[in-house]
Amino acid sequence: MPYTHHLRVHKSAEHLARPDQLAWKLAELATDPVAPTSEVTDMVINRVIDNASVAAASLTRGPGAASRAQAEAHPYTPGSTVFGLPAGQTFSPEWAAWANGVAVRELDFHDTFLAAEYSHPGDNIPPVLAVAQHAGRDGAALVRGIVTGYEIQVDLVKAISLHQHKIDHVAHLGPSAAAGIGTMLGLDTETVFQAIGQALHTTTATRQSRKGQISTWKAHAPAFAGKIAVESVDRAMRGQTSPEPIYEGEDGVIAWLLDGPEGAYDVVLPGPGAPRTGILDTYTKEHSAEYQAQAIIDMARALGTERPELRDPANIASIVLHTSHHTHYVIGSGANDPQKYDPTASRETLDHSIPYIFAVALQDGAWHHVDSYAPERAQRPDTVELWKKVTTTEDPGWTRRYHSTDPAEKAFGGRVVITTTSGEVVTREIAVADAHPLGARPFARAQYVAKFRTLADGVLEDKEIDRFLALAERLPELSAAEVRELTVVARPGLLSAAPAPRGLFDIEAR
Repeated sequence: MPYTHHLRVHKSAEHLARPDQLAWKLAELATDPVAPTSEVTDMVINRVIDNASVAAASLTRGPGAASRAQAEAHPYTPGSTVFGLPAGQTFSPEWAAWANGVAVRELDFHDTFLAAEYSHPGDNIPPVLAVAQHAGRDGAALVRGIVTGYEIQVDLVKAISLHQHKIDHVAHLGPSAAAGIGTMLGLDTETVFQAIGQALHTTTATRQSRKGQISTWKAHAPAFAGKIAVESVDRAMRGQTSPEPIYEGEDGVIAWLLDGPEGAYDVVLPGPGAPRTGILDTYTKEHSAEYQAQAIIDMARALGTERPELRDPANIASIVLHTSHHTHYVIGSGANDPQKYDPTASRETLDHSIPYIFAVALQDGAWHHVDSYAPERAQRPDTVELWKKVTTTEDPGWTRRYHSTDPAEKAFGGRVVITTTSGEVVTREIAVADAHPLGARPFARAQYVAKFRTLADGVLEDKEIDRFLALAERLPELSAAEVRELTVVARPGLLSAAPAPRGLFDIEAR
């Protein structure tokens, strides 16, 4: 049965015993030997495939190339593999986690979980996998580690809002990844506790990475948290300790970064021996864009196909999306970011602009992870004219559904009201994306495999696609040697044609 841990700030003069600290409760969860259910294991396989899909599509993009070059400067044995490179080449696990984390995150195209906070729980997989390969763990251990990472991140995201205080969501990822690594390695509670504290302390940062002109750091932020998690576990295993109480201290995370000295939260965690099913609450993306845009893309592309005259800005007076607080203020016009209407904005900015996304999906009746963001697409005059007629507004009903704890009511969509120049008013609404578990076409194994084959086309050879899928689908049965092969190798010549940026680690010794 689940239990509720009440979390509040404690003054230094108050004695807060370790067993009463949230970090200790998370460490106990991580070290409780609970076997994953078959349903959870199947979803872990889906997400390993999903991560590899979006990583493959990112191999030649700037952030992927830069982070891979950094990893290549840190060869190590036994070490870990890096997406795109031959499995026989291994690198220090924290740098492999870094490079693979960037590749996974670059296109904003893998899984998501939205509640009090928002997150991409698949970001747990690169650091846990990197350590599994380095430490020689088998597939069953890897699955258990990933399950813990997902569970802790989902539980934290349900309870503690970070973005409300302009703290980036990866502050929940450092602790979850450290805990997942601890589960996989079979570490004791004390060691995992210290690793969680260090990982949290060093991965809190502001949300400016997702504001205004969004930079390439957006892809690096979760990879940095994963890299720090690996390093935190290493230090904790060597007996090094962390600040405590890290959450509850009077100079801790809650008191100074979140709700302040009077802040309090109720964190619901699975009880001892209870199944860890957090991964089942998460959902992946059919489209490469912020998750709140998924349902809006599906609505726009269907509406444009049904009413093609709406694609012409000459016929449109205004387009207003009535949606949740989060969608309006983070990726909508409520953000007050002029960059969200800038045809020369970065790709990272455009995938966080629902006005842009709606306009393009409406006109094209489709969405593509590259073509929909191409400069020539963003700068097309009729698109720019239509785009500037799209605004968002918060609707309390959609905000309530966004935060609902009832899976049947929880929704991330909205209602569009289009007023034409002739005076006609066209309305449509959608609650969840087509790919959502409650959507029109829920993703199952076949859709994850199809997504992988689509994104890997032209990037991996056909035999490499088949090899990886055959391996991933046997994940809990894999030997340690087979886990070391759980990577994707680019087709010959692909990476040599990609940019090879040089940096500090490439400076030759004099």
